[in-house]
Formats: sequence, structure tokens, C-alpha cells
Amino acid sequence: MAQKAEKNDAEFKVPDSIPPCATTSISEPSRFFAATADRTASSEPKRAVNRCSGCRRRVGLTGFRCRCGDLFCSEHRYSDRHDCSYDYKAAGREAIARENPVVRAAKIVKV
Repeated sequence: MAQKAEKNDAEFKVPDSIPPCATTSISEPSRFFAATADRTASSEPKRAVNRCSGCRRRVGLTGFRCRCGDLFCSEHRYSDRHDCSYDYKAAGREAIARENPVVRAAKIVKV
């Protein structure tokens, strides 16, 4: 506190009359608030009940989401237990083909 920094007091002057940027009317806010009230009432999040697609048992946080898109309990989580529609063999073939491209050497011309 021995040294005090001197402050540059820059004065900003605001003009007395500021022109409005946009014109508004009284009827616009009421339309706006009515529209937002309708949106909030209709967009209330519905509570999703987590149930097993095989036995309809409530699974809560322990549910398993399958690649076919359904939710299953611990008994029906395997693809052979719930007759899964996802083709694991085809997906495996595609993944192997993607990761291991075919490498062909240039053909050698015999003289």
C-alpha cells in the first residue's frame, strides 16, 4: 500500500437522446408468452419405465441395451436368450473386412 497506482479516469459521455433500435407493440409480448407457455406444457419429459423386453420385469439401472435396440434384464441380455434380430456374423465379417484390406502385389510381366 506504499505505492498507489494512479487511475486514468476516462469519462464516457452518453448522449441525452438515444434513438430506439426496434419498435415494439403491446400485443407482441402477450403472443410470445402464450406461445412459450404452450411449448413448456407440452414438452414435459415423460418418465420412461425401464422394463425388460422379454419378461417385462423392471430393470432400473441394471438393464442391458442390446444391439438390436431393446432393453433386457440379466437373464435375457444374451442374444440367444431373446431371439435377437441383430446379425452378429455379418457385422463381424464387415469389421474384419474393414480392418484387413486386401493387399495385392503388382503383376510381374515375364520376359
